[in-house]
Amino acid sequence: MYRLKTAAAFDSAHFLAGYNGKCANLHGHHWVTEVCISGEELQKDGQQRGMLLDFGDLKKAVRNLADSFDHALIYETGSLRQTTLAALREEQFRMIEVPYRPTAENFAKAFYEALTAAGIPVLRVTVYETPDNCASYEV
Repeated sequence: MYRLKTAAAFDSAHFLAGYNGKCANLHGHHWVTEVCISGEELQKDGQQRGMLLDFGDLKKAVRNLADSFDHALIYETGSLRQTTLAALREEQFRMIEVPYRPTAENFAKAFYEALTAAGIPVLRVTVYETPDNCASYEV
């Protein structure tokens, strides 16, 4: 089995609605997303001969996904009042609504699903919320 791994980072704010603790407050992280892909056979022909996947293609896909979340407030659907959303929009803050609680666990699964849907043979996605704390998703 061959494995390739790359990482990309993004900075964003979030909060955990309905959580009884510090993370209920709006705060930010420097998220690091590490993606590991796997496959049993290497490309046999062409420019990518001898490769599982071109590192450039893998890095670009992971970087684009991370960049799509960069410098934004990521919030769960239904977790903010309409008046709060309107005020934040009026201030022209970049906001991303997600249909899940914005935890490292859910980011790992969402990144896994997005990259897999793009045809990348993902083995595992690990999302670091801090240098010492991470969550992984793999099937």
